[in-house]
Amino acid sequence: MKVTVAGTGYVGLVTGVCLADLGHHVTCMDVQEEKINLLKAGYSPIYETGLEPILQKNIANGRLHFTTNPKEAYAQNDLIFITVGTPENPDGTADLQYVERVALTIAGQLEDDVIVCMKSTVPVGTTEKVQKIIEQNKPPHLAVEVVSNPEFLREGSAVEDFYYGDRIVIGSRNQEAAATLEELYSPLQIPMIKTDIRSAEMIKYASNAFLATKISFINEISTLCEKIGANIDEVASGIGSDRRIGPHFLQAGIGYGGSCFPKDTKALAQLAGNVQHPFELLEAVIKVNNRQQSLPVEKAKHLLGSLQGLKVAVLGIAFKPKTDDIREAASIKIITELLNEGAIVTAYDPVAIPNAEKVFGEKVMFTDEIREAILHADLAIIATEWDQIKMFPLYLYSEYMNDALIIDGRNCYSLAQAKRHEIKYISIGRPVEQGDGSPVSLN
Repeated sequence: MKVTVAGTGYVGLVTGVCLADLGHHVTCMDVQEEKINLLKAGYSPIYETGLEPILQKNIANGRLHFTTNPKEAYAQNDLIFITVGTPENPDGTADLQYVERVALTIAGQLEDDVIVCMKSTVPVGTTEKVQKIIEQNKPPHLAVEVVSNPEFLREGSAVEDFYYGDRIVIGSRNQEAAATLEELYSPLQIPMIKTDIRSAEMIKYASNAFLATKISFINEISTLCEKIGANIDEVASGIGSDRRIGPHFLQAGIGYGGSCFPKDTKALAQLAGNVQHPFELLEAVIKVNNRQQSLPVEKAKHLLGSLQGLKVAVLGIAFKPKTDDIREAASIKIITELLNEGAIVTAYDPVAIPNAEKVFGEKVMFTDEIREAILHADLAIIATEWDQIKMFPLYLYSEYMNDALIIDGRNCYSLAQAKRHEIKYISIGRPVEQGDGSPVSLN
């Protein structure tokens, strides 16, 4: 099929590249000329595991193209995917200006009948709004059907998720349009759920809200474990063994971040408010997550008192491993709070430093070497569970730091490991381990 993808962010670029790899002829459209030129040269502007080789292969075989020209992108296609951003407004609602703008542009360039697929995460009712925009501005003789096809790609494993996802959701009022999408995705052999448009839109928000709820729930349990002397690892294993609950998203830590969970939970809470339904559970989930991200600095102040003038190493900046995305990352809140307390911050990350430099500039020293980050540090805070951090030997903390105090916000090390080294090791929801065997109280 001939496909255009509007927007070359995480979702759009992965979708376009992978559809081309399935054998479709794909044009990716973006208004940013610098980004399009980079893509034409075969380089990905985002860090995503496995994406760039597939990008280069499909450019070479002629199935993948990039343009800033709307006429070239939208005039004649079988399918057009809208994957532009829906950033958060100050009140928590989704900003739909980019969706509406691209809908107008598509309508003005069409020369043939087409199916438009809404893949951006949008509030319930948006797909119908896009249908109206296009209907009112397209050539009257053309038939356009707008369907909902939400994405379920995780940053860091988006390519794998495209090929081996749990389900593909198709929301449509037109059976032929739904059948066309089924045909497009059929080589993947992934279960397909066909439903109405509004239900498809809600599935996306509800999925993310439920996962965010599991994360905040286990983090609340971890706080309780600390207070009563239980171990969150044992508790999570015990409840996760129940098939009704499952083990996924039960890892205690310093909360969720990224471009989806924070934005989507707030947007769903706002959507509920708009129909006079206070979503108290989801509001609590958001509150717990915000509090959780401040835990490492709170623990540090409890142990050390003033942080003024202390050197602190923050290990991990990206909101999760295998991505350079720092949107809503716990590390950003941690670093900001440390700077406000007068600490001297050195931050380590293998790929996210360029993005972090845009936020903090020269206020923070950045390095891609863990040893350099912890050298002469008074405190190390682990904010992202990179493999490079999990594999870093614990004994090196005591060799490089002034006094090896580690606050592990992602529980990267086992307590058995921590016991064997001359360090103070504080994690989330687990007993404190101190190398000399003496107790450390955080209560």
